[in-house]
Amino acid sequence: MARALILVVDGFGIGAAPDAASFGDVGANTFANLAAKFLELEGRTLALPNLGKMGLFEAAQAAGGEPLSVQSQTATAGAYGYAAEISSGKDTPSGHWEMMGVPVLFEWGYFHEKTNSFSQSLLEQISIRTGIEGGLGNCHASGTTIIAQLGEEHMQTGVPILYTSADSVLQVAAHEHTFGLSNLYRYCEQVRELLDDLDLNIGRVIARPFIGDDAASFQRTGNRRDYSILPPGKTVLDAIHNNGGQVVSVGKIADIFAHQGISRKVKATGLDELVDTSLVEFETAKDNTLVFTNLVNFDQDYGHRRDPIGYGQALEYFDTRLPEIFSSLRNDDYLFLIADHGCDPTWHGSDHTREFVPILAWQPNMKSIDLGQRNTFADLGATIADIFSLHPPEYGTSFKTLLTS
Repeated sequence: MARALILVVDGFGIGAAPDAASFGDVGANTFANLAAKFLELEGRTLALPNLGKMGLFEAAQAAGGEPLSVQSQTATAGAYGYAAEISSGKDTPSGHWEMMGVPVLFEWGYFHEKTNSFSQSLLEQISIRTGIEGGLGNCHASGTTIIAQLGEEHMQTGVPILYTSADSVLQVAAHEHTFGLSNLYRYCEQVRELLDDLDLNIGRVIARPFIGDDAASFQRTGNRRDYSILPPGKTVLDAIHNNGGQVVSVGKIADIFAHQGISRKVKATGLDELVDTSLVEFETAKDNTLVFTNLVNFDQDYGHRRDPIGYGQALEYFDTRLPEIFSSLRNDDYLFLIADHGCDPTWHGSDHTREFVPILAWQPNMKSIDLGQRNTFADLGATIADIFSLHPPEYGTSFKTLLTS
């Protein structure tokens, strides 16, 4: 039985999607725009030889139609394509669930107001449910910015920081030491329960712990936790898990799927540790195992913070790790690289961008194969189901036969 490793390069779009106008994202292109800005500010082109050999540049140019400021490298091995999203939103759960065969075809609930985002009634109910009165912030905000602005007041008053974004999310920032990590988790669990009771259809409540003594030293920690609603149907992860296989979650994957269909979760923080942990888990994985990793730092540290230089450097680092990943694969193993949405670091605001995402696949001795445009992220889930000899999901078309042609 084969094994498969999926690495989600979180927030790595490669060109505005066909419906980008509906999201105000015409012109967004995470890869092309950050590469151009990298050249402008660093005076050199990005060096991504291994991603280039896998076909990333051909996929990006087909999807975005723009020249790339990268060191030239023609595809020589691996399959490459680009996929559009059919889910209604451009958020993390929608992207991941669609990858595994369950797109989000309903409308999420959102907190649309930029200020006073949460109604007074909701804040009162949160206070009653949690026993903690009030909430600082109550607005759309960047997580690092709002911590710098309100972190000291939070430490003095013990009142948590509540904020949101264009995604269907309620985020809670609190100091790990003065507020307490377990208190933060309990608070978020209670808010999650309340939102469910109110049937507001909010996708995630996110605990955002931080440390530090003042605004100059505050930094978020790796103890983030996402409280997601369940996917609206059974995913390919459920099929693998329920048919005797193993699904190993690395990073925040388990939280994204509300721990449904996960056999074992492994915590890791930071891009280097996420890659290291994925390698360890895959090298020791038994047959019929899927290792599924979210590389959150591309999105969290560079996309949302609008840092194209950091994003480019992270891509170059990831590229240097690919030979280790290639060498860990047996002849019948599969590696897949994909993204869950775009997060263009040159775009206005700090939210995700509606884009095509790359789908790259690799096996030892694989020829270079053009997968073309895929009409849904669910093609990956259908392919995974095919590899594991499972019933295909309702959405998605397997491209496994192309990989072995």
